[in-house]
Parts: sequence; C-alpha cells; structure tokens
Amino acid sequence: MGGDDLRIWLNHFEYHAQHSRHLPSGLSDQLTAEERGRIAGSIATFQLGEQSEGGTLLRAAERFAQAHDMPCLVRLFELFIREEQRHAALLRAFMEDHGIALKRHDWTDRVFRRVRRLAGLELCVCVLISAELIGKVYYRALEAATGCQRLKVLCRILVCEELAHIGFESQLLLALRARRPAPLRALMRLAHRTFLLGTAGVVWVTHRPVLRCAGYDAGSFLRSCLAQYSFYLEPPPVAMAHTPVR
Repeated sequence: MGGDDLRIWLNHFEYHAQHSRHLPSGLSDQLTAEERGRIAGSIATFQLGEQSEGGTLLRAAERFAQAHDMPCLVRLFELFIREEQRHAALLRAFMEDHGIALKRHDWTDRVFRRVRRLAGLELCVCVLISAELIGKVYYRALEAATGCQRLKVLCRILVCEELAHIGFESQLLLALRARRPAPLRALMRLAHRTFLLGTAGVVWVTHRPVLRCAGYDAGSFLRSCLAQYSFYLEPPPVAMAHTPVR
C-alpha cells in the first residue's frame, strides 16, 4: 500500500471523525420480550468486542510505521479505533435503554485479544478483519431478526462503517502479503481461511438464536462468512489468454 493510498484512507477516517453518523430521532424503539430474550446475550458479546482500547493494535502499528517510514499509519489506526469505540457506545446506549446487561468478560473476546498479542501488525490485521467480516454478516442477521426500527437503523450504520474498515484492512493485508513468495502467500491464505472458518463456527454456536431467526443454518452462515473472505481477500482469477481461431 503506497503513501497515496494511506492518505486517501486517512482523509476518509478524518472526515468521518468530524461527521460521524447519528441515529435519526423519532425512530420506533419497541423491543418485544421475545426479541429481547433472543438478542440480549448476543448483542452484549458484540458490544464488548467493539469497545477495545486497541493498545496492542496501536503498538504494532507504531512499530511497523517506524520500520517502514509510514507515520500516518498510526494516526489512521487511532481514528479507526475511535470509530470502533463509537460503535460500542451506540450499542451500549441501546442496551441501557432496554435494560440489557453489559458484559465485562467473554471467553471469545479474550481469545481474540490473546491471539492479537502474538505477533506484529499483519497478524493483528488478520484477526481484526476476520472479526469484521463475520460481524458484517452478523449485523445484517441482527437487523433481520428484529422489528425494532432503532436497532435496524443502528445495524445499517454499523455495517456501512464496517465496509470501510474492511476495505482499508483488506488493502493493507494484501499489500503486506504481496511481499511474500507465492507459495507462502497461498499457505497464509489457507491458514487465514481456516481461522475465519473456525471463528465463524464459534459465532454460530454462541449466537444461534439471532442467526436462525434471520434464516441461517450452520452451513449457510459459514458459507456467507467464507464468501466475504473470498470477495475481499482472494486474488482474482487470472484471465485465460484468448487464442483466435484461424
């Protein structure tokens, strides 16, 4: 990823830091007891994941930026983390208004945080984009699983902003991988797909009520998550040369 690309992404995140999206007033905010029972624990887990302070990610970005003379990379991740924390605040406000208890700890969140501590920026971004690709599928399912207009619009805002996050992270990750020999890139893609598939399996097991209500079974949910990975992180097929018929 070149300096021009980084500046484009920096401009994007700077702009949205100054013009953050807000929920429109006057939305219907009714949540039935059945819906609340279905989504309470699930939304609390995702809210916990969104509120990370990002210390590990920032330190990895600082080391990488210093080694590769990319000073604006650190600012970019600072803004990215701030946007994630705003997502957590929007979810927390919804939960508090509906009497849904916040989570302080969750084993899935602890696993993600520990994996991110294992290595440098590339692994951090691999873990991060895996969570966001799955989160994109999850928030669309959550939107379909509720009749509450406020929650529906909140899910749309989160998905919209996650799209930009995934775009930035996938471009950065592909640029990092491009420096590797082709066999190693293939091995890394296989390992990343395996990690994402395993993580999506855990999300299916722990968030089944929401996902089933949205029409997913285990197979269709895993396929949807892998399709997101393929769209953003798989190399496009090489077009075959056309030999004219003589």
